[in-house]
Amino acid sequence: MGEVIAAAKVKSIVIYPIKSCRGISVLQAPVTSTGFRWDRQWVIVNEKGRMYTQRVAPNLALVEIELPNEAFAEGWEPSSNSFMVIRAPGMDLLKVSLVKPRAIIDDVSVWEWSGSALDEGDEAAEWFSNYIGKTSRLVRFDTVSQTRSTNPDYAPGYKTMFSDEFPILLISQGSLDDLNMHLKEQIPIDRFRANIVVEGCKPFSEDLWKEIIINKLTFCSVKLCSRCKVTTINQQTAVANPELTEALKGFRSDIILRPNNNPKGKVYMGQNLVWKDCYGEGNGKVIRLGDPVSVLRQVSSTADAAA
Repeated sequence: MGEVIAAAKVKSIVIYPIKSCRGISVLQAPVTSTGFRWDRQWVIVNEKGRMYTQRVAPNLALVEIELPNEAFAEGWEPSSNSFMVIRAPGMDLLKVSLVKPRAIIDDVSVWEWSGSALDEGDEAAEWFSNYIGKTSRLVRFDTVSQTRSTNPDYAPGYKTMFSDEFPILLISQGSLDDLNMHLKEQIPIDRFRANIVVEGCKPFSEDLWKEIIINKLTFCSVKLCSRCKVTTINQQTAVANPELTEALKGFRSDIILRPNNNPKGKVYMGQNLVWKDCYGEGNGKVIRLGDPVSVLRQVSSTADAAA
């Protein structure tokens, strides 16, 4: 295995139950084959079954999600009294049962994937339709009948639910601190919607990591995260400001970082992960705040990382 380098520790863990809505900061989170439990398990879709995200509905940034505290204990299962609670400005509180619904909706699509999903019912549909201002339904990934594979060019054999591409996104506090030195107005880490934030390493160290261990769980870094319009949206106000994109173009674009790799003007912030041993057996598959992050393998430069 070679030398194991203690590189950082886990500063925060965030779960995003509904795609493009606010996350939940937790003390610990169980890891599954599709990422953290509950993460991007729900998505809001239009009348054609296509996903809504902050790209077209920026006010989703203001939708707050609450799950029972015990939902993040390993092995916990919901009962008829277990709910996801949803709040948003100007809206009544919405409660969605965590017991899986029976109704199925077909032709749901998230990026390249399409399939069926579990329909959370008319009350949730009306709530999101009123909030977004367009016909909407809230649906849940059907883990029993559906599979959404990750891009086989980067992570063959792995799967996710309704995340953009891969199950887990990691970023370092040092990277954010470095970025903020390039900005007129400081931004918080929530702009990047990462699941794991680590601290104690140099800025952009995560670019180089190929294989890491957190609490005896091994994760593979599969692709630098190219950033989109959502990072420009203030997650507290839902107002966009293009300054962030312009700043990233100045020092985090593929033109600068990867000039010999067919650059296309993408900008990078964060690293996508898959859990290497996700189909193994046993307990203890939990990541906690403060867990050390050790590097098993890394590349020598960002130009050598997959992107």
